[in-house]
Amino acid sequence: MKGKWAAGIPPRNFAWIIRDRLAVSERPGGFAASHRRVRRQEEIIWLRVQGFNRVVSLLPSPHNLAAYEEEGLDYAHFPVPPSADPRAVLADCYADLERSLGEGLRILVHQDELGDRVMGVVAGFLVWSGRLPSGPRAVALVENLVGHQMGSTGRELVVAVGGMPPRQSV
Repeated sequence: MKGKWAAGIPPRNFAWIIRDRLAVSERPGGFAASHRRVRRQEEIIWLRVQGFNRVVSLLPSPHNLAAYEEEGLDYAHFPVPPSADPRAVLADCYADLERSLGEGLRILVHQDELGDRVMGVVAGFLVWSGRLPSGPRAVALVENLVGHQMGSTGRELVVAVGGMPPRQSV
């Protein structure tokens, strides 16, 4: 590849949650009928060029995981259940994010689209990890960074943090 395409293209709706450390976006390559394999590859190239070391997928299915593996990009898969209690999955996800950040990794968190679920998961992580003191502050910050409001689904994920064991010191 030559020129600007050698650096890839950023995933749609990309936003930093913790500058240069933790970001969110829609699924590389797009979702559902709009998913394109070439676009996915270009976006994964961009992630590698930008120094991303890990991708955390919140998708209910294993879509994209093989592509990350083929491209040598470390990944984790934490399917946040749409109707069951999310706390067990969130506890594992948050511990993984905290460990990865502690190792100095640059992380992208995604689901099909950048919506309530991704926003709620990262806002909850900011509270759970002690980076922000309360759910309302985390929600406001994430809404500001992403550029749109979080709905009830995301806010419920932030509230779920209250019923989870606190972060253990690493």
